[in-house]
Amino acid sequence: MKKSVIALALSTALVGGAFAGEDNATRGIPHLDHAFVIVMENHAYSQIIGNAAAPFLNSYAKTANLAANYFAVGHPSLTNYLEIVGASNFGVVNDNSPDWHNTTCKSNLEANTPALESAVPDVTCPIAGSGLDAATPSVDTTNEGTPDVPVYNEYVGPAQTEGKTIADQLVEAGLSWKSYQENLPASGPDGANWSDGLLTDHNFDTGAPVAGIPHLYAVKHNPFAYFANVQAGTDPSNSLNNIVGFDRLYADLRSGHVPNYSLIAPNQCHDQHERGASEVGTGCQYDPDPVKDVLNPAGIAQGDAAVQALVGAIKASPVWKSGHSAIIVVWDENDYTSKPNQVVTIVDTNYGVKGVTSQHKYNHFSLVKTLEAGFGLDYLNHAADKDVKLMSDLFAHR
Repeated sequence: MKKSVIALALSTALVGGAFAGEDNATRGIPHLDHAFVIVMENHAYSQIIGNAAAPFLNSYAKTANLAANYFAVGHPSLTNYLEIVGASNFGVVNDNSPDWHNTTCKSNLEANTPALESAVPDVTCPIAGSGLDAATPSVDTTNEGTPDVPVYNEYVGPAQTEGKTIADQLVEAGLSWKSYQENLPASGPDGANWSDGLLTDHNFDTGAPVAGIPHLYAVKHNPFAYFANVQAGTDPSNSLNNIVGFDRLYADLRSGHVPNYSLIAPNQCHDQHERGASEVGTGCQYDPDPVKDVLNPAGIAQGDAAVQALVGAIKASPVWKSGHSAIIVVWDENDYTSKPNQVVTIVDTNYGVKGVTSQHKYNHFSLVKTLEAGFGLDYLNHAADKDVKLMSDLFAHR
């Protein structure tokens, strides 16, 4: 599928990681006890805001806080997920699955060789080490084939990058994290590239997958699984054990025993990514023509209902009733349409301002930087870039 985009990613300086060097009050971000990051998929800002098929999201954007000038950094999905948790693409500019437990390959970051969608081999070496990440090119023809019209971006990077994420930082600081993945197989995340919640690609190692089994869980939406230390599991508190299904999410919320940082990824029907009708029926069918804003209202509505259920469960949890907690609903990218790569980002806190619509220019690096500030962590990778702004107006006290 050939698509084009004018992607307005924030231009950043060559800075890399840096020590924070100031307390939360100086940063303007209140201390956070818990953050819930819900990641949605593949729709531009204007395709969600004002869409009648998303009544909860539109109401929530008004009653909570809305970043009305927030941009994804590039494409495709995995690249943005890595940027959401690590403020870098780590040299990975594709949606390829991990090269699970391969301890002999050299990561793209260490090799200073970006892995584009045409990468050979078509798996991603576990991320580790340090080096220069991949630049977001001014003219991008690397994704989704060669587009009819070149994909234009504001140039970003590369920067000296450490192969770690906010999860590593949290563990180093004595804090905790989990990645909650809907339809994760009961066997867990290890080696699973896709699943319907029961079957995975492992079930078909000796033959072709049975047609029609939906890819509801997708490892490309599970960024922590790509890191060598998480795969190795040397530290049980920073391993694949931290990646669990939605059954654990709702149990943790009911008990109030949730980690400090939660990445929440609905399945590919409930996150508005959508799948083909041959897999999941028309209720989750791909948008007919997103370039012309011809969308599948059923797919939009499923995502709307999924966010409503998640937000309701978080707010019903004992954890929401004390301390400082924040819910962030963010879309990964705009699916390569000709629109600017602007996406909806909603911030809701149990302590702070409500009804704020921010016109400050933010991106995924801003989100990482803001959460690092809230947890008292150093700024990592592009979060340390001088032009990356803290989302202070959306996280402020009343």
